Amino acid sequence: MKVHIIGGGNLGVAIAKGLSKFSEGNQITVTRRNTASILYLEELGVTVSTDNKHQIQDADIIILTIKPYQVDTVLAEILPVISNKVIASAVSGLSIENLQNKIGDGNSAVRIMPNIASQFGASATCIAFHEKNKEKAQNTVALFQDLGTAPIIDEKLMDAATVLAASGTAFALRYIRASMQAGIEIGFDWQTALAISAQTVKGAAEMIMEEQVHPEQLIDRVTTPQGCTIAGLNEMEMHGFSSSLIRGIKTSLKQIKG
Repeated sequence: MKVHIIGGGNLGVAIAKGLSKFSEGNQITVTRRNTASILYLEELGVTVSTDNKHQIQDADIIILTIKPYQVDTVLAEILPVISNKVIASAVSGLSIENLQNKIGDGNSAVRIMPNIASQFGASATCIAFHEKNKEKAQNTVALFQDLGTAPIIDEKLMDAATVLAASGTAFALRYIRASMQAGIEIGFDWQTALAISAQTVKGAAEMIMEEQVHPEQLIDRVTTPQGCTIAGLNEMEMHGFSSSLIRGIKTSLKQIKG
């Protein structure tokens, strides 16, 4: 497919990198007002342009990875030269209905919430669309399935998806940082502690995704009576390990909803 990404910030670039590595046969364009910092994408076969309309007429999917305040300006620029396009929006707070009204019935609105792990083929990209656009949205779903997982959700859960999947990346990284710091305290240099901590999290995630079971079932495999693992888990829970994470996620959601 021909994929046109408007917005060459962290997310747009992550998607472009991921598509160039993990999704075969696509032609990818990324636009940005100042392209100096993303010209290296051309080495991956990605077209980089300062013109949002550059070959946009040929695009199968147009992905918006821009700020909310930029939406009207960008759409005013591209709508006169496009028709019958799928416009997939990663713009926070922009509803499908609102986007559809802006782009008209001649184009199809899809809402997406990828994260920056797209560049490693490891994003959790939540996707929502109206039933009337279901058929046209399938190419978007397939595209993001190449970049990780792409669950289809009700749009009312999109703000929650932003917190769980996008903000969740930062939460997971903060756990890894804390684990690394503990590793230093018990004797490792920081590079070794980080490598062990990161790989351990990756391994735990792969077990969950492969076996599709409740996390407690896997925890039971590594905890033994009077063992060090259960002692550590209980100590962390006494200090609010799970409850603080839950509170943090709920606070982030409140922030989005204003």
